[in-house]
Amino acid sequence: MKPRTLTIATRQSRLALWQAEHVRARLQSLHQDLHVELLAMRTEGDRFLDAPLAQAGGKGLFIKELEHALLDRRADLAVHSMKDVPIELPQALAIPAILARADARDVFLSQAHASFEALPAASLVGTSSLRRRSQLQALRRDVRFANLRGNIDTRLGKLRTGDYDAIVLAAAGLDRLGLTAAMRQPFATDVLVPAIAQGAIGIECRADDVAVHALLAPLADPATTTCVLAERAVNTALEGGCHLPIAGHAVLHGGVLRITALVGDESGEHILRDAISGAPAEAERLGRMLGERMLRQGGGALIAALQQSNVDKQK
Repeated sequence: MKPRTLTIATRQSRLALWQAEHVRARLQSLHQDLHVELLAMRTEGDRFLDAPLAQAGGKGLFIKELEHALLDRRADLAVHSMKDVPIELPQALAIPAILARADARDVFLSQAHASFEALPAASLVGTSSLRRRSQLQALRRDVRFANLRGNIDTRLGKLRTGDYDAIVLAAAGLDRLGLTAAMRQPFATDVLVPAIAQGAIGIECRADDVAVHALLAPLADPATTTCVLAERAVNTALEGGCHLPIAGHAVLHGGVLRITALVGDESGEHILRDAISGAPAEAERLGRMLGERMLRQGGGALIAALQQSNVDKQK
């Protein structure tokens, strides 16, 4: 019997290829008669690296071409960092498997300084994330920030050449690429709340492809899936996107799900933080409740002001 062949659509970056290779290896170890190929693609988000991500069009730019490959059947799967996946998926697509999450924390990196607290006044920190910038600016008013785009190797290269005094990246990506030696200081999740679904890998496929859903089922991690669904529900309630400083992190401990969320402004002067706990089975409902509560507590006004600011910048 001829082995079945599946094709994974993936971005061409080293991290994206690592994630796709990881999924391929997992699938082929579980299904001995399966052959998995990679279809490496350059996405719109990879082409527009000069503008801040919010102005370039958002995180959806990193997955649109991959989704088109699924829809026109050039690929059977697409592997994503879940933090890059918009809240709303195309109707014909689904994410049936979210893998066990890696380290969800953000990490401080610098050539000369051991920690964010040790940075001299007026130091320049590189980050393309409004979420990181808002929270870090709230911690240090005397530090400057500048946009930083590109893959992990590009960002590390700019740090080595002295373009920035420090940069902040996700721990998961550094760990997956064997670059943990570059890390100086991980930020605790209660100090710098991570991005929604940070550290989690999701596998997208056609919603009606029952056979592929069955192949993917053993890869899904129940605890990570619960936490990611809760975090994404917060974002749904807040109608958040990459152009907003919104953060969310859920943890399961002792059979209790705790979700922490944050909304800030670009300057870090106004930060709204809240949390909710409950049963894991109520993950999405709890996430929506938390997001709706934050809207009533002032998050709605913060978000409206940020959205208007973005409109004004694009005029």
